[in-house]
Amino acid sequence: MKRINWINCSISATYTDSMSNKITHLQPSDLRAMARLATDATKGVTDLVEAMHATIVRPMGLASRTAKDRTTGLTGLVYKAVRGTTGLVQNSLDLALRQLKPRLTDRSSSFERDAVISALNGVLGDYLVATENELAIPMSFYRDGDPLTINEESLARIPNVSGRILIVIHGLCMNDRQWLHNGHNHAESLAAELGYTPIYLRYNSGQHVSVNGRELSERIDTLIAAWPQPVEDITILAHSMGGLVARSASHFASERKHAWIKTLKKIVFLGTPHHGAPLERGGHWIDIILGATPYAKPFARLGKVRSVGITDLRYGYVTESDWTHPKRAQTTPLPAKVKCYAIAATTGKTEHDWKDRLLGDGLVPVASALGMHDEAEHTLKFAKTRQWVGYEMNHMQLLSDSRVYAKLLNWLR
Repeated sequence: MKRINWINCSISATYTDSMSNKITHLQPSDLRAMARLATDATKGVTDLVEAMHATIVRPMGLASRTAKDRTTGLTGLVYKAVRGTTGLVQNSLDLALRQLKPRLTDRSSSFERDAVISALNGVLGDYLVATENELAIPMSFYRDGDPLTINEESLARIPNVSGRILIVIHGLCMNDRQWLHNGHNHAESLAAELGYTPIYLRYNSGQHVSVNGRELSERIDTLIAAWPQPVEDITILAHSMGGLVARSASHFASERKHAWIKTLKKIVFLGTPHHGAPLERGGHWIDIILGATPYAKPFARLGKVRSVGITDLRYGYVTESDWTHPKRAQTTPLPAKVKCYAIAATTGKTEHDWKDRLLGDGLVPVASALGMHDEAEHTLKFAKTRQWVGYEMNHMQLLSDSRVYAKLLNWLR
């Protein structure tokens, strides 16, 4: 217990020193959430080591005699003691940080903090939600890095608010602030030239695309109901996974007859993996290979530290039925009566470059970004005049390349 108390005092002192130096990258709630995540990870490593131990001590090919690959006897007691001690440390840290929090005030989150937490949510977002961890990002609309209060009075204070709403949706492991890339923000530039009011979405990209799509549809309905001016049109600008979320939201809105879908005029997809991202799918083979080897099988769990959101990205899933019944998954069509545009990128120099065929923009192949498929019934019907490919461009450069912006401006004008 003395050691645990020493840990408590050290954390309190360290955080107080950080606050006195005005370091704002951490907030009080972060410490509790990170401590909980760390102890969860310790328990996970203990399970992994014990599973490996159990695999080694039993004859090759024999099934495990204990649940969850647990050891027995004295060895089992040792592993149980490790878990018990870890739980004790977690409870002690949680208590200490609960006492510390009232003495500190949450400050505005830094760009770096938002980036780290967004990346963590992309990889472990579903787990953070399941364990009620405070690091889980709740879906919300943002402006200038701050969440919007959705009522007419608050929305009326948005500078130059207009009846043209541009909903901006980020990709996997990212957030709304990262639309500013290399000093350029497509949405803000479009607002200045075309009179849009940009509204940015921040969401937990580690959750199922369909979960985020359903919630987004409901939130857009709430947004337009409180909008301080008559809504003339809604346009969606989405990058990467954000495009899957936009398609999911549109599909759900059409099914539930949400009001906003009647006002949706255009969607622009930047590097969206409509038919999946093969590079992520390739990572799935590691799971299969490790799982097929008896002594390496426990390590396959490391390969499964991958959120359901990443799995959806791998296959291009947009509805709940896609991931609940993958063998019967159907391609969800583009929303009816909405002009849809697709921009793809490739690191290749020409249409016939091998990089174009194999790698695309480094994450999404050109065919997937354009909704093309070998089977006609799975091809998304983007008009030829609403497709464009940027050469010598990677996935992130889609956010700032001047050629991309010129195309956006032309299409949305």
